[in-house]
Amino acid sequence: MIPMEQRTLGRTGRDVSVVGQGTWQLGGDWGEVAEDDAFDVLDAAVASGVTFFDTADVYGDGRSEQLIGRYLKNRPDADVFVATKMGRRADQVPENYVLDNFRAWNDRSRANLGTDTLDLVQLHCPPSSVYSSDAVYDALDTLVAEERIAAYAVSVETCAEALTAIARPGVASVQIILNPFRLKPLDEVLPAAAAAGVGIIARVPLASGLLSGKYTKDTVFGPEDHRTYNRHGEAFDQGETFSGIDYATGVAAAAEFAELAPQGATPAQTALRWIIQQPGVTSVIPGARSVEQTRAPDGAARGGPVPHKKHVCRGVE
Repeated sequence: MIPMEQRTLGRTGRDVSVVGQGTWQLGGDWGEVAEDDAFDVLDAAVASGVTFFDTADVYGDGRSEQLIGRYLKNRPDADVFVATKMGRRADQVPENYVLDNFRAWNDRSRANLGTDTLDLVQLHCPPSSVYSSDAVYDALDTLVAEERIAAYAVSVETCAEALTAIARPGVASVQIILNPFRLKPLDEVLPAAAAAGVGIIARVPLASGLLSGKYTKDTVFGPEDHRTYNRHGEAFDQGETFSGIDYATGVAAAAEFAELAPQGATPAQTALRWIIQQPGVTSVIPGARSVEQTRAPDGAARGGPVPHKKHVCRGVE
């Protein structure tokens, strides 16, 4: 099998696969996933050439981190770079983003992942003012000096937050929602990141599954699935669910997008390939709850170019 393309993740200096493995699903917010099934998902990802896992301390209140930690303990041969996130387990006020809390959050993540030094820690969509705080970046620099973390980054909701973070010399990468429904980052964020040497991690690449082409207007999701309980931002930012798009509108747009898929490629592979080929993107992180879902993106990493057609919902940020 042709090895998966690797790209340098910004200022970390580390190479990661162009398709990573998002692990929000393993925490349980997309429905229950048994431990053995979670290990099978991670194993299938590694077997396909994935060298990048993305997680967060809030996914299943640490379950996702713990599963990754146990998996990698049993697979010391797997050369995987792990990015986690911190901050969403606390009240979302700027006053909580201080060094003592960072240390406590890091200690928990290091225990969950079974490592002394975390590869990459991302601020997990904090209040907007946090991205502009000198004290926050001083605290993050301290964590690096203390060797609790090797590098730090941010996960953002808006393009303005991304641009603020990119201007900081210590920020290694920016994680942002990017998919054919969510195009605004193409205008300024990706060019600014490329110019600064900052990596771009594209999240929610399939618009919570819409771009897979599997769902209809009549699809029903389980009550524990955020695609049921967060459609209007009831639990967290609406953009994290269906990219903030009204579900019925998204289903119709996904059907239109599916017509762009080249022969032999699925709509999901086409969407992922479109993201990968955007200048400045380092890695895209689809999630999976099954081995079948994990293997599906593999063709996107090795496929040819897809049309650069800008599609629907350009005004969504």
